[in-house]
Amino acid sequence: MRLTLPNKLKFIATVFTVAILFISCQDTYRRVGEEAGEEVYPQGVARDFTLTYTETPEPLEGEDIGSSRVIAILESPVSKDFDNLAFPYRTFPEGLQVEFFDEDNNKSVINADYAIIYSATDLIDLRGNVVIETHDGKKLEAPQLFWDRENEWIFTQRKFRYTNPEDGTVMDGEGMDFDRDFQYFNAHKTYGLMTIKENQS
Repeated sequence: MRLTLPNKLKFIATVFTVAILFISCQDTYRRVGEEAGEEVYPQGVARDFTLTYTETPEPLEGEDIGSSRVIAILESPVSKDFDNLAFPYRTFPEGLQVEFFDEDNNKSVINADYAIIYSATDLIDLRGNVVIETHDGKKLEAPQLFWDRENEWIFTQRKFRYTNPEDGTVMDGEGMDFDRDFQYFNAHKTYGLMTIKENQS
């Protein structure tokens, strides 16, 4: 079938119009977050990272050398610093260990496979085989914990196992919050309490 001249012109006009529509249809959707696909690079990477937290009983005046005590020591094989971002944070992709000390210098330890410290909120997100062991032998195990450093408060919505050698029990549960020394412990849901203390005869 052959097209007449007027039909050819109509056909060419239609093809041209469709081509212009395709060319002018640009994707104007603004992608954010993970969709954006932009690489975020740390402003610095530290190996064999150690950070010591200290506190003084009274504010120091100028260059005054006052008495201070170590309250925590954080160690990690690798630390990546993203403090140059609008919401600053620091990651520990190869895990970390935190030793923290109470006023009597008793040491407790936290270990995790991965961690993020959010600088603006003083919140630490601990992930993967998180274990807290206190100086008096209490032990908490969970896949993820959040530690509010400013308020010395730890919490999770994930499953956990809590071992208390003082009363010889192991508690399994889901969701809890507690203070750093386990003086206050609130389990949201428990699956049972198992006694591990042997009876003395």
